[in-house]
Amino acid sequence: MVNNVISEKITFSALLKYLIASTLMFVAFINTTNADETPLKQKRKSILGQEIAYIDEGQGRPVVFLHGNPTSSYLWRNIIPYVSKDYRAIAPDLIGMGNSSKPNIQYNYDNQAKFLHAFLDSLDLKNAVLVIHDWGSALGFHYARTRPNRVTAIAFMEATLPPYYPISSLEAMGPSAEFLKNVRTPGVGETLILKQNILIDQFLKNDSPQGPMSEQVIAQYNSYYPTEQSRQPLLQWLREIPINGSPDNVHEIGLKNNTWILETDIPKLLFYVTPGVLVSEATVKYLKENSKNLDTILLGLGGHFMQETYSDEIGKGLMNWLVKLK
Repeated sequence: MVNNVISEKITFSALLKYLIASTLMFVAFINTTNADETPLKQKRKSILGQEIAYIDEGQGRPVVFLHGNPTSSYLWRNIIPYVSKDYRAIAPDLIGMGNSSKPNIQYNYDNQAKFLHAFLDSLDLKNAVLVIHDWGSALGFHYARTRPNRVTAIAFMEATLPPYYPISSLEAMGPSAEFLKNVRTPGVGETLILKQNILIDQFLKNDSPQGPMSEQVIAQYNSYYPTEQSRQPLLQWLREIPINGSPDNVHEIGLKNNTWILETDIPKLLFYVTPGVLVSEATVKYLKENSKNLDTILLGLGGHFMQETYSDEIGKGLMNWLVKLK
């Protein structure tokens, strides 16, 4: 009799565990399959003799999405549909990245800013909102700071922010110090980024503590950078990170951006995750105490490319914030 009772309890417990596991797998399946992994349709615009590929969906107040390294406008594919219902969503590929032209130029910060800012100026934006990430944030802060008549609000995530950017030293980068030292070393960086493609196949793919990105998503990111030559911008962006004052021009722009971020009164929205990469809890605390007109949204556990983990949450949070803006 006792054995029968134990057997029934074990059977029920096993069944309960099976049902819970099945439910979780089904929810995960639904969440995965609901995401649209198809790149959005792009337009092309001639800028300084080259073509910039960009998404341009919807009508109304312009909301401009800027990506960083090593991604493209594809990063925003599951967030833009939230915005384009009521706003004009614009998302360019930086020069040399995504489907934009890949001219034989030096892909330093100055050239990237020259092409992107010329593209944005060509749109004659008014009352625009920027949504920015990674190097797109440095470029975006720079644009908003120097075009106050065009940009009136800004949302950012895993961005270049005070007080820790520009970076004081390699040692300040902690676990990333050795990697940054290597990629900035002639010959070594070329092997790691151009030949081995570790920035996409390892760092991007395994960024989230919640698990690796799907092979389908990584394949799409890789499709924009199929050769060693096409990965030159990815390597150069790593060498443009201002550490210990170098490169000096990027360092100076970073300091000016920092001052603007803290002093400007325009509405700002910070999305952040833990542990993150560029934005720590100390950074969030500093901004809350020193920046004006700032809202923050904690998304949860995540890495640098939070758009791949929290697209729905970012889309909804962004829309809730947008409707409150004047």
